[in-house]
Amino acid sequence: MSRPRAGTLHHVELWVPDLDRAVVSFGWLLEALGHTLHQEWDGGRSWLLGTAYLVVEQSPALTSDRHERCRPGLNHLAFHVEDRTAVDALATEAVHHGWHLMFADRHPHAGGAGHCAAYLENDDGFEVELVAIDAAPDA
Repeated sequence: MSRPRAGTLHHVELWVPDLDRAVVSFGWLLEALGHTLHQEWDGGRSWLLGTAYLVVEQSPALTSDRHERCRPGLNHLAFHVEDRTAVDALATEAVHHGWHLMFADRHPHAGGAGHCAAYLENDDGFEVELVAIDAAPDA
């Protein structure tokens, strides 16, 4: 494997209030997007895609039992998906893995005309956006 380009993302670590719930929601989603389980330890897991990985960890240092995306800090993670069909399929299946469709009245164009995405929130308040860049808006 070649050396990663300077400035590219190395990893993201999310502190979660319940590791089991995070494994159900994030584990399913990341694996559906092509990530592979990379590491496992008592308080966490990581999934790898290319040279970057995402960690979910249940730290004893947490000061809250829910992520608040509207507070300073992380609002959401956005992931590329293949196309509109993949956006719809993932959004449909996500409800079986602890995710809830946000902005359902504007799905899949909640980001505006020409922007095809599913915005999902899990039971712990984390938001992800699944984006199909080349998807044309519905006529």
